[in-house]
Amino acid sequence: MLFTTTHQLDSLIDAYFTHIAGEYKLEPTTSRSKKAEPQKIWIRQPEPPTITGLILFLGIESRDAFDKKERRGKFAVILKRARLRIEAEYEKKLHQHTHGGAVFALKNLGWNDKDKADQKPMPRKMKIIVEGENAPPLAAAEGDVVM
Repeated sequence: MLFTTTHQLDSLIDAYFTHIAGEYKLEPTTSRSKKAEPQKIWIRQPEPPTITGLILFLGIESRDAFDKKERRGKFAVILKRARLRIEAEYEKKLHQHTHGGAVFALKNLGWNDKDKADQKPMPRKMKIIVEGENAPPLAAAEGDVVM
């Protein structure tokens, strides 16, 4: 573990988010226009924030150890905020066209599609016909069954 104080942990978490933002240098464009913006040349590409990436960066030995520190102790509040920073990045991705990965990640972080208390089974009307003159013929395939 690379930290022993809350201040060290806070600084390391900020360093993690700075690190994953990538690193670039600005070079002048070859355009003759005086209004030409400098070109961004990436030295190290940006990375998405992840819980596992944060754990590795902090030098914590396992996901379980991270979860224990996050639940209680002097580092709990800081680690919970770090998790929220990561969740916020995934939440931003929900507004993009391809957001399936963000949905998956958020569900694994404890998010739900709907409150389970609000989910009620849809009532269905069924008419049971007993054998007899008014009984329809037996269905030949599953697709022939009407509900």
